[in-house]
Amino acid sequence: TAVSPAAPSWEAAYERELRSFRDGGDAGEIWFGEESIVRLIRWMEKHKIPHDRPVLDIGTGNGVLLVELAKCGYTNLTGIDYSASAIQLSEQVKEKEGMSNIKFQVEDFLAPSAELSGFEICIDKGTFDAVSLNPEDAVGKRKQYVRSLCSVLKPGGFFLITSCNWTKEELLSEFREGFEILEELPTPKFCFGGRIGNSVTALVFQRK
Repeated sequence: TAVSPAAPSWEAAYERELRSFRDGGDAGEIWFGEESIVRLIRWMEKHKIPHDRPVLDIGTGNGVLLVELAKCGYTNLTGIDYSASAIQLSEQVKEKEGMSNIKFQVEDFLAPSAELSGFEICIDKGTFDAVSLNPEDAVGKRKQYVRSLCSVLKPGGFFLITSCNWTKEELLSEFREGFEILEELPTPKFCFGGRIGNSVTALVFQRK
């Protein structure tokens, strides 16, 4: 969602979703399904995160997560995406829902602009996965992602990541510099060949 070399394919996908939203009002696919949004909002409410705390959605896509947070009373919301079509789509979804307190902007998270800072909550649903699939220097890009995260998230702030590519142990290793694990959020389990596993990992880190 926020990666440059993959941009043309993301761009095409979001252009399609933009057209279908204009035609029929459908905001398109919700990354990881609606239960992933519910899971994140539930965590924020359970931990009584004040509604005015600055929240950043990294790779916002169609912006639906932030619209749902706005409906729950959160007022300081920013969504970024590398894809200009995604940001256009999220702006239209926001307008349709009448949510004026969400800011959307085109940003490459691997090279964030200077004003992208001071967030207390950062949320990632699939963007780190997309960075990891980058055929050009995936390891370097993952390290840059962690550096970017450290620059936009305040010390003591929370990072909520949902991934379908990485296990809990792998994510702990990727984010070991600058972050500590707070908790693992329950995700749906599946059974394959007699072994039970999770197809999705959802973790909460705190910035040191």
